[in-house]
Amino acid sequence: MNDQTLDPQIHIHELGRRAREAARGLLSASTEAKNTALREAAKALREGSAALIEANQADVASVEGKKPDSFVDRLRLTEDRIEGMASALEEIAELPDPVGRKLAQFDRPNGLKIERVAVPIGVIGMIYESRPNVGADASALCLKSGNAVILRGGSESRHSTREIVSAMRAGLKAAGLPEDAVQTVQTTDREAVAALLKADQFVDLVIPRGGRGLVELVRDQASVPTLLHLDGNCHSYVHEAAKVDEAVQIIRNAKLRRTGICGATESIVIDRKIADQVVPKLADAMAADCELRGDEEAVALDSRIKPATEEDWDTEYLDPIASVKIVDGLDEGIAWVDRHSSHHTDAILTEDAEAARRFMTAIDSAVVMHNASTQFSDGGEFGMGAEIGIATGKMHARGPVGLEQLTSFKYLVHGDGQTRP
Repeated sequence: MNDQTLDPQIHIHELGRRAREAARGLLSASTEAKNTALREAAKALREGSAALIEANQADVASVEGKKPDSFVDRLRLTEDRIEGMASALEEIAELPDPVGRKLAQFDRPNGLKIERVAVPIGVIGMIYESRPNVGADASALCLKSGNAVILRGGSESRHSTREIVSAMRAGLKAAGLPEDAVQTVQTTDREAVAALLKADQFVDLVIPRGGRGLVELVRDQASVPTLLHLDGNCHSYVHEAAKVDEAVQIIRNAKLRRTGICGATESIVIDRKIADQVVPKLADAMAADCELRGDEEAVALDSRIKPATEEDWDTEYLDPIASVKIVDGLDEGIAWVDRHSSHHTDAILTEDAEAARRFMTAIDSAVVMHNASTQFSDGGEFGMGAEIGIATGKMHARGPVGLEQLTSFKYLVHGDGQTRP
């Protein structure tokens, strides 16, 4: 059947029904079975790499010349990136099972013994844009945490997503687990997204991963609970007590290691007391590879920096462009970052421990760093094996969302005949 002949509402309800049934099957799945599924899926990815690359080439060809290079880079799969996906599945298999963890235990005066234990959330809808590997990471994390997942990748990655889902389902089948624990929306009709966002009777949580437009769409239209991942307008603040050469190298990595990820530094904030040292060295290190847009002071310090507009201070470029702002001390630096940050990841570069403490306490972002590249804001780097996204809200989960964050909890109450008076 051509995917465009599917009725979006009926299709989503059928996926949801099957996912709900699969989620019930996962409740009793052993850790060994889940790990076997992940390892077999990794094997299927490797064995099917040629077919996956062929599918991905069709996806890339559909957007080349129409989308920015950074978008195409996020979409493109290579042998190395496929190996990275497969290795991530194996790493997740090695992580402790988050399901069944005893989170608390306490005894009541009446003799009741109460436990709080971790349980799967249930059925998760994952909506994402151009990066096909998100589908593999999300599927693996959901599987290990006992959740069924319905993937809705961007239309530009549909061929790649289908191959990845096929590998995941092969792993589930090999382990004797319900294949419908991993499914993908088979139509590119946007009405399917709207239907998924309102499928309360089947879906327990929707997680969007993509640009601000996608996240705001989910936020505004969903009746299903959501875990939001907003854009990454990340800042690196060079304090007056920073080691200048080290700070410049950290910022180069934070901006240019990969420009298209949400943890890339987009705005560089520099203390006025050392701006005359930092700005020229920053331009030396970056201007050949990155367009720098600064305020009047930054432009005056180095002609390689172009004048910034007001829009620049609030822009997540996802390209080799960065803004440069000069501030008058720590308090102004904190105020500037707080005003313009998207509260994803921000960093201070300083040798002053008290300044670092004040910045890290005052900046209300999901991740705050001291003397490190913002590109470390990643579930894999945090030892989570992979991440389903960086949550920028404050409820349930915040920062990198890994296995533990994909569980809820319930109470188990043990009695020996108590009745309530």
